[in-house]
Amino acid sequence: MRAAHRRFYEAFESRDLDVMSDCWEHSERVVCTHPGWRTLHGWGAVAGSWFALFGGPQVLQFILTNEVVHVAGDTAWVTVDENLLTEDGQGTVAALNVFQRRDGRWRLVAHHGSPVASQ
Repeated sequence: MRAAHRRFYEAFESRDLDVMSDCWEHSERVVCTHPGWRTLHGWGAVAGSWFALFGGPQVLQFILTNEVVHVAGDTAWVTVDENLLTEDGQGTVAALNVFQRRDGRWRLVAHHGSPVASQ
């Protein structure tokens, strides 16, 4: 389970659409909320968001902290703080990632990121 979570962030950092696609379940039930975006429903909309993000100029580096994993049967959820380093500065996003295991593979069915206010 942790390997699937790690792979998601590796795909994100490297802007690898193929690996990102492989991290997700391809169904209409998937949901994704990027910080500042409306919630996207269905694989088509979610895939389009990664295409848009990876095509932009901003390069992100993640330092993940406070990672907590819960597994209940074939469902797992992870809360994590995404400490982002960019060319323009840094910030923190509190994230929730939900995975389902099918055919022995963990795949994302939901990602929600919410910016953390600086103190």
